[in-house]
Amino acid sequence: MPTEFFKKTLDPVIALTAIAILDIFMFLLIGAWTVGGGETMMTGLIAQVFMGDELERLPFWTLVFDPDPTYWKIYISLGMLFGAFVSAVLSKEFYIRVPRRLSEWVMITIGGLLMGIGIRLAFVCNVSTFFGMGPEMNMGGYLAISGILAGAWVGSLIYKKILEG
Repeated sequence: MPTEFFKKTLDPVIALTAIAILDIFMFLLIGAWTVGGGETMMTGLIAQVFMGDELERLPFWTLVFDPDPTYWKIYISLGMLFGAFVSAVLSKEFYIRVPRRLSEWVMITIGGLLMGIGIRLAFVCNVSTFFGMGPEMNMGGYLAISGILAGAWVGSLIYKKILEG
């Protein structure tokens, strides 16, 4: 039964081995993979709907990411989102949580903006850092992972202090 598979926890060694093997094949077939590229392209397409030709005045959208609905990484991002949704529903762990306080909304917004700014400044994605640069033994990947973990730790301390205070 497929739902039984989602109810039990997968052995981390087996899961990480599978991810490493799949990452090798993915790198050999398509090169480095970033989720940020697909999400950036989706953002550009949405901005193009609202801004039209004015979007061309921003150099990023003409030099780096010219909005293109056929960009294949869009569909990887959507597939990952859909797969996570299906997995959560099948494991009966899907629920919608809405923050109750304004301070939570502010922290979520600031955190999301900082992540987005970091992705654009580094021109990489946090997912590709873990699953791409890490297994490739890239020193930049390890530095980025260290920064992500330190930022998550500091952010959780701030979040906890604000919620308790």
